[in-house]
Amino acid sequence: MWSSPGENPRGRSSMMFLKKTNSETQKHRYGLPYKRSETYYHSEYKMNHHHGFQGKKRGVNYIWNKFDRKNNRFDHHGAPYDMGLKRRRERFSYEDQYFLNVCDDRKTEEGKTDLDAVNGTGERWYKVTIPSGRKYEKTWLMNSIQNLCSVPFIPVDFHYDKNRARFFVQNAKTASALKEVNYKISDETSTKISIFVSPSVVPYSVQNKFTSEQMAHLKKSMMKRYDASQKALDLEKFRFDQDLMDKDIDMMLNRRSCMVATLQIIESNIPELLSLNLKNNKLYQLDGLCDMTEKAPQVKILNLSQNKLKSISELDKLKELKLEELWLEGNPFCNCFSDHAEYISAIQDLFPKLLRLDGRELIVPTRMDIETPQPCKETCNESELIKNLVLRFLKEYYLFYDNGDRLRLLDAYHDQACFSLSVPSNVSDPDLNDLEEYFKYNRDIKKQQDSQKRMQLLKHTKHDIVNYLSLLPKTQHDLCSFWVDLCLHTEMMLCFSVNGLFKEVEGKCQGRIRAFTRIFITVPCSDSRICIMNDQLIVRNASPKEVQKAFTSLLAPDTSFKPLLSEEQQEMVKSFSVQSGMKLDWSQKCLEDNEWDYTKAGEAFTALQNEGKIPKEFFK
Repeated sequence: MWSSPGENPRGRSSMMFLKKTNSETQKHRYGLPYKRSETYYHSEYKMNHHHGFQGKKRGVNYIWNKFDRKNNRFDHHGAPYDMGLKRRRERFSYEDQYFLNVCDDRKTEEGKTDLDAVNGTGERWYKVTIPSGRKYEKTWLMNSIQNLCSVPFIPVDFHYDKNRARFFVQNAKTASALKEVNYKISDETSTKISIFVSPSVVPYSVQNKFTSEQMAHLKKSMMKRYDASQKALDLEKFRFDQDLMDKDIDMMLNRRSCMVATLQIIESNIPELLSLNLKNNKLYQLDGLCDMTEKAPQVKILNLSQNKLKSISELDKLKELKLEELWLEGNPFCNCFSDHAEYISAIQDLFPKLLRLDGRELIVPTRMDIETPQPCKETCNESELIKNLVLRFLKEYYLFYDNGDRLRLLDAYHDQACFSLSVPSNVSDPDLNDLEEYFKYNRDIKKQQDSQKRMQLLKHTKHDIVNYLSLLPKTQHDLCSFWVDLCLHTEMMLCFSVNGLFKEVEGKCQGRIRAFTRIFITVPCSDSRICIMNDQLIVRNASPKEVQKAFTSLLAPDTSFKPLLSEEQQEMVKSFSVQSGMKLDWSQKCLEDNEWDYTKAGEAFTALQNEGKIPKEFFK
């Protein structure tokens, strides 16, 4: 089994196996003194050529009575953050051998314990635990603690353990200051946050910290794998990097110390990094990547495929990254979803700006970059400005819609705008068949059962919308009939509806009066303008009462907004006012409505005057 007393079956350097001689056993039985070893395993051994040593197990109290010296130091067992009392019992067996050990770390010649010797300083380490820390973002949590802690500190090895958040600090003064922060931080639900501080072993990453020479070799290997033109770092199967293997550097990225060293080099040498490939590195947890938001905040593409991640909760540690492309295929947790749609939805909940997943483009609905809309508190002046903005928009929109080429409406729509048209079914309307030009584009989901057809009728992008509008009958809208309602106004969105009347000016239904409702959702664009994000049009036949009121009066001129006129236009307005006898404001409106075509404006004025539709108030 073991050829010498100093060999260790468990590989623990602090333990030593000692075979006692018969004389030592006799001294012990009769209470005689004997030299005490650091680690003592008690058995009465007998040799068997088949099974090696065999022994008769003694009682537990027998051992403890001989090791009655108090020792409250902590033991370190090789697992990253496992800890327990230094003086402890342990029973283990190999086949039919039984051993009972007691560990007692003695002071070194320099007067420090073995743990202090590993640490390299006389200062103790402390573990800080936040019991429900996983539900908080690391940045917010650490900033909150730093702001209330009376002593500045640097957290070491921040990581999540189940629902807990943990990190380490060195120095008893810092530990004491952190204890004072307990129950002083409240989250958004006014829940007090607990913070527990306890003595700890040296953090795993500190014990296994790379030397400066090893860091230099690691940096050299990483820079060989960096593509500066693409700002991409390829660390696939990094453990098997030949240069590192030649230098006997075991680079296992699932160890926190290795990942910390990697991120340190990225922060110092590749701060512009956009793409990081960690494929095939046997990653079973992502604690080491918690610092990516600080060390590599520019990363947009992350490849974690073909690793050992068993839970999607590991990705919570990265949700502060603004990722646009993510690779996860080949991880065990990918098989835990009922279908691919559920998988995509779960990932998008964590990374809402994600555009590609596992190499496939995602259908991302256009979203405004705001949270729940909060209506603005308007002053009287602001309300008047919004009113003028909406009226100006409607005036310009229907000027282009009714006159000439509707392709000129392109600038009125956002690149990713949507449009739909609906026709309400009124069985009491005898002229319902007159709406056939609109019925063939009707997207009423109660009537249209074919989902594929419904998708075709929903027009997406401004080019599709304007081409679609060009197919509808030519119209003339009665601006005097417009009734406008402002539904919602925020800093990033303006929603309003328009109800009114129009008539068709060509085709078999020429002269037919229609009623419409239009709902616009608009967003700000350049030059203090708004553009349409969503447009819904509802068309029906006008009622007899509405037909009677249509086109009976002219719209009052908009005096709140007067665009600057060129010298030529000013002269046209003055000349038109002299010839028509109308006031300057109405003369300018008549010219604007006819696109500054003087002859056309004169003909329109003459026709309306002959019909008696120009009020006396319009004249001087």
